[in-house]
Amino acid sequence: MMYQLQICKLTIPALLLMGLSLNAQEIPLPEHPRPDFQRELWQNLNGAWNFAFDPADAGLSESWSEGSEAFDRTIMVPFPWGSKLSGLEDEADIGWYQRDIAVDKEWEGRRVFLTVGASDWETSVWLDGSLLGKHQGGYVPFSFELTEQIVYGKAQKLVIRVDDARRDFTLYGKQGYGNARGIWQTIYLEARGEVYLDALHFTPDIDLGSAGVTAYLPKKSERDLSLSVKIKAAGDDLSQIVVIPAGENKISFDIPIPDPHLWDLDDPYLYEVEATLEGDVVFSYFGMRKISVMDMPGSEYPYIALNNEPIYLQLALDQSYHPDGFYTFPSDQFIQEEILRSKSIGLNGIRTHIKVEVPRKLYWADKLGLLVMEDLPNSWGEPGARMQEESEYTLREMIRRDYNHPSIFSWVIFNETWGLSTKTRNDENGRPVREYLPETQEWVVSMYHLAKSLDQTRLVEDNSICCGRGHTETDINSWHAYLPGWEWEAYLKNLSEHTYEGSEFDFEDGFKQGRQPNINSECGNVWGYEGSTGDVDWSWDYHRMLNTFRMYPKVAGWLYTEHHDVINEWNGYWRFDRTEKETGMGEIMEGMSLNDLHALVYLSTGNEICKTVQGGESLEIPLHLSSMSGDDLGKSLIVAYELSMTNMIGETSSAFEGSLIVDYAPWMQETVMQLPITMPDIAGVATLKLSLSEQSGNLLHRNFMLFEVLSDQKPAGIELVSIPAAEFSGAQWSKKQWNVLDGKKVNGAGNGFFEYTIEIPDRVKSMRLKEAYFLVELSAKELFVKDQEDYSSSQDFMKGSIVAPSANPNAYPMTDESLYPSEISVLIGNKKVHSTVLADDPADHRGVLSWHHQLKDKRLREAGSYGYLVKVPIKKGVLKAAMKEGALKVKIQTEAEGGIAVYGKEFGRYTLDPSLVLRVVRKW
Repeated sequence: MMYQLQICKLTIPALLLMGLSLNAQEIPLPEHPRPDFQRELWQNLNGAWNFAFDPADAGLSESWSEGSEAFDRTIMVPFPWGSKLSGLEDEADIGWYQRDIAVDKEWEGRRVFLTVGASDWETSVWLDGSLLGKHQGGYVPFSFELTEQIVYGKAQKLVIRVDDARRDFTLYGKQGYGNARGIWQTIYLEARGEVYLDALHFTPDIDLGSAGVTAYLPKKSERDLSLSVKIKAAGDDLSQIVVIPAGENKISFDIPIPDPHLWDLDDPYLYEVEATLEGDVVFSYFGMRKISVMDMPGSEYPYIALNNEPIYLQLALDQSYHPDGFYTFPSDQFIQEEILRSKSIGLNGIRTHIKVEVPRKLYWADKLGLLVMEDLPNSWGEPGARMQEESEYTLREMIRRDYNHPSIFSWVIFNETWGLSTKTRNDENGRPVREYLPETQEWVVSMYHLAKSLDQTRLVEDNSICCGRGHTETDINSWHAYLPGWEWEAYLKNLSEHTYEGSEFDFEDGFKQGRQPNINSECGNVWGYEGSTGDVDWSWDYHRMLNTFRMYPKVAGWLYTEHHDVINEWNGYWRFDRTEKETGMGEIMEGMSLNDLHALVYLSTGNEICKTVQGGESLEIPLHLSSMSGDDLGKSLIVAYELSMTNMIGETSSAFEGSLIVDYAPWMQETVMQLPITMPDIAGVATLKLSLSEQSGNLLHRNFMLFEVLSDQKPAGIELVSIPAAEFSGAQWSKKQWNVLDGKKVNGAGNGFFEYTIEIPDRVKSMRLKEAYFLVELSAKELFVKDQEDYSSSQDFMKGSIVAPSANPNAYPMTDESLYPSEISVLIGNKKVHSTVLADDPADHRGVLSWHHQLKDKRLREAGSYGYLVKVPIKKGVLKAAMKEGALKVKIQTEAEGGIAVYGKEFGRYTLDPSLVLRVVRKW
């Protein structure tokens, strides 16, 4: 298989900042993989390669490196084998790649290198049977020189062997979501000068208005070398020429940047660079920005600062996986959209989790303005010499490669002490006991200092802690917590009380807190329930969590788990395929979205977002104003409020509304008032809608609080004859019938019916009626895995792809773009009188009563599920016949296999049992 490779030649450095490549081949990821370190002449080797699995490890002894008929498969590079986009199943630990290449004669006189962006784990490369080199590691780039072996303009055979057998000491990360087998980043050829730059780092200093430049050579120079650095600026280009003396392998110098155009999240300006070392030209870029720590104004709370301004971190844990490409994204457009997704909901950063991120994703974070915490991947073995060597090498190379990305503000070296525990003994049951030993802690300290020695411009986190472990030396006092929504108040109160300089809280023995920013670095509800949540509506607990975070400003930010679903966690903002989920907030309060929960100026009513009250009860609702902004919004803001009421028959009206003026100052954190409200004396769900605006009318934030209102009063002119949802007189279902929380909701899966016999009291018979109808809240009912009779509750929910999203006993899949409709009919007196389609079996914020009536035992029972009001008019003659018989018989049946769920007055969306509703003209 031979491919003529098109030469990619940059004519202007602006191309790299536009994300463009002149390589127009129909190959995956044709763009240059590193816009921050790019040469004029390069050849992209992505595309179809010949491939062979080597399960017996016979390829070396059989000289496959010299060519072989064993290459009987085709793989699409750079997708890891076993991924859908690679075109291959995962059949062995060792794989061989082969293709022909032809290097254009234009490259003569230059040195030619092959660069592999990343390949896991041991990679060996041959050209025409000559071994070019071997690399061990799975996450960072490496290069081998081909110059001596190249015959320009002639086809030559390139062979690569990758051994990805599991080794306990290697860095594996979360490859359980999909193994990064073999080559998983772009592979390419490039032409370099006779002497060339090995790396080029820029260290911005916005206070002095300069950029520090460090140029690295691959070895000590044999003679003086001239280096020219040209920076494109708004006026004249900034340039400087220096000489690297003979015997040196690097040089550092400063270039003044007059009136620097700062890089920030709203204006992520990048300075373009052209560096020339003799005949070697490299294009790069950097951002003028500063990462530091300073107190939140008006407090002694240390915050991370961007450009000398504190920033309240609102981040997402980004597993950075793709269902079809695993570690490798299908296109540059998809990568760009990943960054835009985070920004679209008001986040200001991501943590690329347990993965050295692909450079083009970091490029788009730089280009579009999104902060990044970058993790070092972990091993799953013990912290022996080989593991330490692997970690140190990868840390060095990660920082070396990614130094110029202004989006990166911190390096995270370890996560939850994974790979840092040593077996010390067996317990009385023969199980191994593993400990985080003092000597390992000292090595972690050395890794912290290593990172600081390599990069003094960013923060370094020793260990993103969880599960009883603590910090050693760190720039960030981070912590993980996964809790039900109702537990956040007590948790954050205790945490804040124990956060101060000299505290030993969340630190290992012998180490203490300094003045590090206190940052949550993983949170959510996913692991806060017994056995984890499975696929549930995460938005309800999320709302409670963020309401509570904004009451505790000593915590300088949070990081939600997670950006998108993966194979065993379904708590992402987006599905694994990046389709949308629906929170339902926008229907409760028009226009409200996640952006409101991420607003910098925020109005919190506290942890409790739903409360049971009595009709006519008077309350005072605390309004806590939390500003995480230094912007001048004036000395006062407008709080607008409205209490709307949805009664038990689904009628919504406004009870009252108003507005008030509250004093405002940047960074203020205080309860501005207790808002007095009186509930309407009628049963239903009330919604207190709140908005915060500038005096100009510019809307800053929306929020709401819900109330279950209990009352014996009915809407004027309405009589109800109700029956509890669980008191059906008949039911038959092809798959299963079961009740939830003692009958607050009843489910029928498959094809079948529920029948209700509603006894008509004598008082109704004497009424003059204007209208009569049957009213019920219904949804479709999918039979989830957890509800199937043959489901084993002993299943391990951490086993990834073998676990369905709905397998967890806590699961009830969140509303998304995939609908599960059910066609139903309603029969009264055995006569079909109504047909409709129940659009879905949804679960989100709108299932307010389903959330509100959950037990506080860390287990979930169909939380957030709700239905649709189904109104079935009853003709006068039908009602008259029913009155004569003393009962109205209603059958709700499916027309297909969509199932039916019937909601009672304490579950779903409406405070309604299945009811005969009578609109009365007058009583006789």
